[in-house]
Amino acid sequence: MTHHDRVRQRLHAIEAQLREHQHWQDNAPEAHVFESTQPFFMDTMEPLEWLQWVLLPRMHQLIDAQQPLPQNFAVAPYYEMALDASHPFRVIIMPELEQLDALFAGDDA
Repeated sequence: MTHHDRVRQRLHAIEAQLREHQHWQDNAPEAHVFESTQPFFMDTMEPLEWLQWVLLPRMHQLIDAQQPLPQNFAVAPYYEMALDASHPFRVIIMPELEQLDALFAGDDA
């Protein structure tokens, strides 16, 4: 399995968790929401929206185009802060995000 395949597998796992736990939205946010210049679009999107509408599609686009993927890129630290410790989805999504980060760090374990 190639590195791109492993990343795509993690992306699908994240999407599956979002869908299974009713955090998947059927309708895209308005266009202006995507014009944010803030990291993780903090000023225009909720953290889980960013996963669905920004991270997942952009990573799939890079993989589809056989482009290099980010290195030393991590999303889990943001979600450790953005999702309150009592958020019920936190314990579900954090392991998925940590596994994705491990791939970007070059650690496929």
